Amino acid sequence: MPTDQRPVIGVFDSGLGGLSVLGALADCCPAADLIYAADTAHVPYGNKSSEQIRARVLAMGQALILEGCTTLVVACNTATAEAIEALRAAHPDVPVVGIEPGIKPAALNTQTGQIAVLATAATAKSQRLADLIGRHAPHKKVHIIPCHGWATEVEALNLDAPSIIEEIRRDLLPLIDHGVDQVVLGCTHYDFLAPTLSRLIGGKAQLVGVASAVARQACKVSNTETLTGTGSIRLMSTMNPVRLPHTLSALGLETLVERLSEPPQPISAP
Repeated sequence: MPTDQRPVIGVFDSGLGGLSVLGALADCCPAADLIYAADTAHVPYGNKSSEQIRARVLAMGQALILEGCTTLVVACNTATAEAIEALRAAHPDVPVVGIEPGIKPAALNTQTGQIAVLATAATAKSQRLADLIGRHAPHKKVHIIPCHGWATEVEALNLDAPSIIEEIRRDLLPLIDHGVDQVVLGCTHYDFLAPTLSRLIGGKAQLVGVASAVARQACKVSNTETLTGTGSIRLMSTMNPVRLPHTLSALGLETLVERLSEPPQPISAP
């Protein structure tokens, strides 16, 4: 990277979920220039094959590099599990930060030895999740709950969708009643369901997200921790980018709107 070029952190997800990481990045390194790209033309990733996910991750990563990004953040658990190594191999000179379910902090903090993981279907069956559990929670009882359609409901801003509430009551609350005290949010979309989850759980278990930890790592590897000035934010999408500023407000990220340097733009990632 030329010495006169400011580092730019590019963040992407299948849709809106990675905005939770964008918000954490804006707090962690407020002077950094950020680009957020939503692959809304192909959302969600969780119901796609490994080959399809890898193709989308490589396309989105390449598109962000062409936009000037010097660091990439794969703000999607499914994409990280299926394709982050392929993205790193394709761009060995670009730091790539992924996101993984918070199995390690959940295992460290559980008092009962029981953990629940909320995940997309793809993440739930991934070898990466199995490896995380084997490495960090080999002696814990880990319940994996595939959450069908949750990401799609968040995309539609239906944060209190009856189907989500029904699944929480049917699949999660009985586990909490039987000892689960850590609930891992295994999809960035689910961060925006935290108020609904907290209301239904009623303080009986702790929600475990990793957006802040990912943001700190991205700031570190991109050398943006010591930047001065006010960083800009650009929003991009493979479909309907004009919707993005509204979604920031709807998801409780109104302060990011003030940092937008231009209207949202389409991004070409064929």
